[in-house]
Amino acid sequence: MRAGILALMVVLVALLLLPFLLADAMIGGLLALGLSPRIALLLVIGIFLGSMFNVPVWRRTTGARVIEYQQQALFGIERLVPRVLHADAQQVVALNVGGCILPVLIVGYELVRLFARADSAAIALALAVIAVNIGVCHRLARPVAGLGILLPALVPGCLAALLAQLLVHAHAPAVAFCAGVLGPLVGADVLHLRDLDRRGVGMLSIGGAGTFDGIVISGFLALLLSA
Repeated sequence: MRAGILALMVVLVALLLLPFLLADAMIGGLLALGLSPRIALLLVIGIFLGSMFNVPVWRRTTGARVIEYQQQALFGIERLVPRVLHADAQQVVALNVGGCILPVLIVGYELVRLFARADSAAIALALAVIAVNIGVCHRLARPVAGLGILLPALVPGCLAALLAQLLVHAHAPAVAFCAGVLGPLVGADVLHLRDLDRRGVGMLSIGGAGTFDGIVISGFLALLLSA
């Protein structure tokens, strides 16, 4: 009995410490990108808090399937018969602050620094790493009705870190982070917008909900593995 209570307490303490450990790792990763401690701390806080907010970008009309049940009598027995109807539905496309906007701003900053410091060969290899990760994420992502886009969280980050270390070792942290963020963001979310359009998802948050970990965690995982 005591052993069970002790194990439960250990699990609870670990769960309480997990956000702080994750935040510390993210701050360390941003420091490796050359950001100041104050900016790194503000960005991490912004990413966590910003994950709760979405900025609507546009609305669009999508074709959605609606199942309607009609009551019919067969040999005097009432039963419900389903009928599939096709109707127009409004879909809101939004950008998540913590899972899309802030990571993209960091990526833009790092790409500007990379273009200013690296030679043309390194820049070409960096763009190739990003393009490969986008392509892999596009192949692995699966749009699921009612859920959005599903993507293995660890694959994009590990692949980005490996390619950055092999091809652009001198700029591995920055390239790995950019590829880790843009891979899921572009490959999984943006390039699958039409697939979600066919599934009639009511709210499409790019970088939010299930894709927050796919973008943010992949980017920081790639950064930490390559640092």
